[in-house]
Amino acid sequence: MLKEFKEFALKGNLIDIAVGFVMGAAFKEAVTSFTGGIVSPLIGLVFKADLKDLKYVISEGSINSNGVVEGASELLWG
Repeated sequence: MLKEFKEFALKGNLIDIAVGFVMGAAFKEAVTSFTGGIVSPLIGLVFKADLKDLKYVISEGSINSNGVVEGASELLWG
C-alpha cells in the first residue's frame, strides 16, 4: 500500500497541484497587499473617505458597560 501511494505521489499530477497551491497562496498575499496598500487608499482619496469605516448596519446592537456595541449585524463593504 505504501509503495502504491509513493508511485501515485511521484507521478507528477500531485506535485503539480502542490506547486499550484503554493503559488496561488503566494499570489493571494501579493494581491491582498497591493489592494490594501495601493488601490484602497487611492479610492479613499478620490471619495475623501476611510474605506475601513464603510459599512451597512442591518440591525442595531446594544452598548455594554464597557462602551462596546454587542449584537449588531453589519455588512462591511469598505
